[in-house]
Amino acid sequence: MGAVFAGLLSMLVLETSLAAETPWSQVKTTATGRVESIGGPSNGCLRGALALPPNGEGFVSIRRHRNRYYGHVKTIGLIEALGAAVSEHTGGRLIMIGDLAQPRGGRMSSSHVSHQNGLDVDIWLTLADSPRQAWQDTPEARDPPSLLGKHGLQPSQAWGADQAFLIKRAAEHPDVDRILVNPGIKRALCRSDPDAPWLRKLRPWWGHDAHMHVRLKCPTDSPSCQGQAPIARGSGCGSELAWWFSPQSRSPSGGSSAKAKPRPQPPAACLSLLK
Repeated sequence: MGAVFAGLLSMLVLETSLAAETPWSQVKTTATGRVESIGGPSNGCLRGALALPPNGEGFVSIRRHRNRYYGHVKTIGLIEALGAAVSEHTGGRLIMIGDLAQPRGGRMSSSHVSHQNGLDVDIWLTLADSPRQAWQDTPEARDPPSLLGKHGLQPSQAWGADQAFLIKRAAEHPDVDRILVNPGIKRALCRSDPDAPWLRKLRPWWGHDAHMHVRLKCPTDSPSCQGQAPIARGSGCGSELAWWFSPQSRSPSGGSSAKAKPRPQPPAACLSLLK
């Protein structure tokens, strides 16, 4: 598990190094042609992207000035399905949608290494009462609040049935491959129903205490899409989850020497989208 922590540090180092404009972040229009996710979430691109509307039934898109509200048609469909379900469940409240992908996907200038092939979306766990409230309360410098308490181990009073419903509904969607959530959030859900089959899709990851990062499976219309290795069987509520609360997880040996890996070359099909 020390290697896992080292990998986390490597990603943080890499993300920090990306805080500059990239060729992809300078592109303002989508690529024409049939919709297709190309490459992987951390080295890919997107053809024929769809733009998420500013708001719709049960959802609102925030921080649209970033121009990161594009996705594969299945990603847009997932957001619309979750929004409708949450609206019905809560009597009209809204999920707040953060970053998807850039108009043609590719590497972003900040915040993410992933989100490159149109199959990733960040969904905040705090619900909004209206689009106006969401846009006013979430300027660039202020995120929605964490749903964990002071020590980051247990859910705070802001956590409730609405958040559990949202995560469960997303995990049960057949197009969803995995969801990154804070270990404290997964543990709270495991305590409610440790054998629920949908829990296996919830992958513990530091951060992710105010939002969940949802990743879809490679669509059948995208033969050049590169998915991740399958998730192991089981709910993931046992020893794998317990490690995240151990002293080793917070100070493993060798973690401080983690370095950024060389950036891989984008797939050839992606380079053609920049021409």
